[in-house]
Amino acid sequence: MHCAGELRSKIVLLLPRKKTGYMPKNKDALSRYRWIDERLRNKRLPKPTLDALVEFVSGKLDKSIAVRTIQKDLEDMRNDPELNYFAPIKYNRSSKAYHYEDDTYSISNSPIDEADLQGLEVAIGILEQFRSLPVIQRFEDAILKIAASLKMNRQQLENQGLIKFSRASQYKGAELIPEIVDAIKEREVIRIAYQSFDRKEPKEHWVEPYHLREYNHRFYLIGKSQKAKGGTVLTFALDRIVNTWPTNKHFDEKNFDDASYFQHAIGITVSSETPEDIILSYTPLQGKYVKTQPLHHSQTILKDDDEECRIGLKIVVNHELIMLLLSAGGRVKVIQPQHLADRIAEEAREITKRYA
Repeated sequence: MHCAGELRSKIVLLLPRKKTGYMPKNKDALSRYRWIDERLRNKRLPKPTLDALVEFVSGKLDKSIAVRTIQKDLEDMRNDPELNYFAPIKYNRSSKAYHYEDDTYSISNSPIDEADLQGLEVAIGILEQFRSLPVIQRFEDAILKIAASLKMNRQQLENQGLIKFSRASQYKGAELIPEIVDAIKEREVIRIAYQSFDRKEPKEHWVEPYHLREYNHRFYLIGKSQKAKGGTVLTFALDRIVNTWPTNKHFDEKNFDDASYFQHAIGITVSSETPEDIILSYTPLQGKYVKTQPLHHSQTILKDDDEECRIGLKIVVNHELIMLLLSAGGRVKVIQPQHLADRIAEEAREITKRYA
């Protein structure tokens, strides 16, 4: 028997995570952004000073809000890439007041992120599968309205030729998600046949499933293979799982923290290597993209002028990092470590040979 709590757990597991290390803004913060936005858009009142914003937001939330909190909120609304507002908030030194440089701007006009759209589609798909449950039946009309609206909006945008979305339903291996989620919750060992790219035949694994993760339009299962040496934690792409079977065997409480596990990695590949200090030099133009879409939560700006945008990272060198650097071509140079610079240079020579 499934309960509402179990359904919430399933949905949380399936929603795509944007970046490792990122903590979603809490409800209070989102409420403050909304009230700050409303006050900045109000043309009937004078442009607000910092004190006026503090007073306005405190009144709306019916509690005292610190000045430093509103200052941080304004900064986040301007620059936080996870919020994706990039609000054009300007400060007038003479009047000590804030205003939107663009009179038509509002945070409510910000487009929804594609990952959020896909997560919403997956969540609605799960809810529709459990429509027979009383708790779902109570909200069936609302769920169907959201699903119909989402579908209609996608079709309208695509028919207009303005935008083309990838669909969550096109994820190969997505049909395995409910089964794997149940196994994670019940701590049940699952037997899988896995066809890796470097093998001619599938290999069998008995896996203790810990975590499902979406990255770059693929779902991955992270778990401990009982047949691997030392019970190594491995990553399995769902689109390469050929078959699964129940084992009716269970494992003890998992000792796995996904945030810590992926803390020093870009993407999905985690190795036992020690994180290194990576320094990358981007062209000024490419640097603008890297600043608004950081490669990793450890990213820091070391230098930013007319000649280069130099960033620092504290991560392990893995396949995803190599692919990211190669995708930037001549717009990035590895300053350190030397072994990474040598690796990229060798790849560049191989590319040149192919076009010779």
